[in-house]
Amino acid sequence: MDEIIEGILRESKTVAVVGLSPKPERASYEVASYLQQQGYRIIPVNPMADEVLGERSYPNLKAVPEKIDVVDVFRRSEDVPGVVEEAIEVGAHTIWMQDGVVNEAAAARAREAGLQVVMDRCMLREHHKLHPGR
Repeated sequence: MDEIIEGILRESKTVAVVGLSPKPERASYEVASYLQQQGYRIIPVNPMADEVLGERSYPNLKAVPEKIDVVDVFRRSEDVPGVVEEAIEVGAHTIWMQDGVVNEAAAARAREAGLQVVMDRCMLREHHKLHPGR
């Protein structure tokens, strides 16, 4: 799994963060802010926010007008199947479920559709393991 994660982090440029909160104290904000500082293009997906981290927020993945490499999911595990279906529809390459987000059926569906899947792992922590000191 570590080689897969390393490849995702190295090759991906655009990360749509589903459930990205505009509140700096939330984990989604911290992770997205870190990834943005590391050079990733962050696309907030939150129907309750107009803008997060200086980027326009979209109500769902289908509304995003550009190519998405990674869909980083900060939603409850039971909400993941709908996110996976949208990710498949928009041609995303990877579904990344953050710490505590686990949905085996959604992961299987994503894999069947050709997406890479990372589950119950923190994108910030995994990036930091590959690039200590950043």
